Amino acid sequence: MENFSVRFADFLESLAEKARALTVDRLAKVITIAGMGIGVAVLGVVALIFLGVGVFRLLAIGVGETSAYAILGGLFLVAGWFVWRKRYQISDDAKTEDSND
Repeated sequence: MENFSVRFADFLESLAEKARALTVDRLAKVITIAGMGIGVAVLGVVALIFLGVGVFRLLAIGVGETSAYAILGGLFLVAGWFVWRKRYQISDDAKTEDSND
């Protein structure tokens, strides 16, 4: 009989460990990865902002502030045009694939 109480306590402890392994341990990994991902994303956005400000200031030193605004605006306009054009190319390709089926 005395062995039964020890085995029952070990059984309950193993059940608790399995439940913790299935819930808390997995969730702890997810929370850690999510926290690191948010930190990396924030640092990446800050780096891109600093890079953009630095490029603008270097351009402004070389050609003047008004011309720097015009050059960067033109670059963004051209980039937007390429993205807009790519959007229509994808939809046109999808239409031709649908008509072949």
